[in-house]
Amino acid sequence: MLVNKEIPFDKKQLANVRVNLPSVVRSVDLLTSALIKRVTDAEFREYILQALQLTDLTTLAGDDTESNVARLCFRAAYPFSDVSAYANIEGKPHTAAVCVYPSRVADAKRALLALGMINKIQIASVATGFPSGSYPLKTRLEEIRFAVAQGATEIDIVIDRSLVLTGKWTELYTEIVQMREACGDKVHLKTILGIGECGTMANVFKASMVAMMAGSDFIKTSTGKEAVNATLPVGLVMIRAIQKFYRLTGKKIGLKPAGGVRTVRDAIAWMIMIRETLGKEWLKPELFRFGASGLLDDVEKQFYAVSKRL
Repeated sequence: MLVNKEIPFDKKQLANVRVNLPSVVRSVDLLTSALIKRVTDAEFREYILQALQLTDLTTLAGDDTESNVARLCFRAAYPFSDVSAYANIEGKPHTAAVCVYPSRVADAKRALLALGMINKIQIASVATGFPSGSYPLKTRLEEIRFAVAQGATEIDIVIDRSLVLTGKWTELYTEIVQMREACGDKVHLKTILGIGECGTMANVFKASMVAMMAGSDFIKTSTGKEAVNATLPVGLVMIRAIQKFYRLTGKKIGLKPAGGVRTVRDAIAWMIMIRETLGKEWLKPELFRFGASGLLDDVEKQFYAVSKRL
């Protein structure tokens, strides 16, 4: 997999950042509301399958074991319990990745190898003191290296939000660069901002820019553990940062909303917003993901329902 490389830190890109939240909310409504209402059943079915293939199926529980990670991988590979559902689907759709703690990466690798899906479903691992990020940098880097050594192909780091809240942008950039280096040149780096703990929308925009300058392949909204997680307005702010970075560098950086995307209609709103801002080329696993544990349940439910109507 091609990975992003850091560029020199450019403080000018963080100057004079202002976000008009009411305007952002209105823009989200204009971009999504009318289009969602016009979705036909046939289009709804296509959105369901697309959402499935953009999902990082996740388990991040304290009681995770090898057996439930194996079940997670099986569900990622075979999302529909009724095998007849595959009859009218081109190919055999599966999720983009499974996402687990570093200590469970080896379990996921064994399960996917047994399923013959090791090169089809990515193994993502959270790292760097998830979910707080408030650990010594040395141990956070060691956690990345451990997960990579165990077989992770994607690392979802979490930033130290105190650096955002105190405006220590150079220090944040330097930390993420070291995390990029710890991942190596074959493992994708997704940077979790923890938007509910960044203080302001302007800080979300600045943190997005710093993360991309430092070599992130994706910027991700949340750990799913904060009081506020993925919302469409914060997603639009992050999209504006991605657009600016693309204009500056020509590099396409991915977006991953996580936490709060629980239904197919939630997912459709995000996909429509991506299509209307970044373009259809972003609606592929290399550039857009959902971090979710419960979305797949609604995907299956809605797929059966809409298939009966068609």
